[in-house]
Amino acid sequence: QVQLVESGGGLVQAGGSLRLSCAASGSIFRLNTMGWYRQGPGKQRDLVARIQGSGSVYYPDSVKGRFTISRDNAKNMVYLQMNRLKPEDTAVYYCKIDLWTLDRYLEVWGQGTLVTVSS
Repeated sequence: QVQLVESGGGLVQAGGSLRLSCAASGSIFRLNTMGWYRQGPGKQRDLVARIQGSGSVYYPDSVKGRFTISRDNAKNMVYLQMNRLKPEDTAVYYCKIDLWTLDRYLEVWGQGTLVTVSS
């Protein structure tokens, strides 16, 4: 069993910064792709950042230049540094990690952390 726990969400004024963290625990053999998604009120869940095992990263245009994803494989952690936040960044943010246990491949989601950006 593998679990993800996110932290770092909260209330911030527009233009401010937040850093989200996601810790994976359990029977992890190897981590693969890690990502952050968000779901705003009445919206679908969208990808905001992804980092592959190779270190290759992807950002949609909506956050490019403002958000930075990073990973620490030794600690089973993934981070999202969010700068120059905008009210439209308000959403529940979820981490997702694709990984191998000893006997299977899993795609695991965290429970979400709320980010609220006030204007």
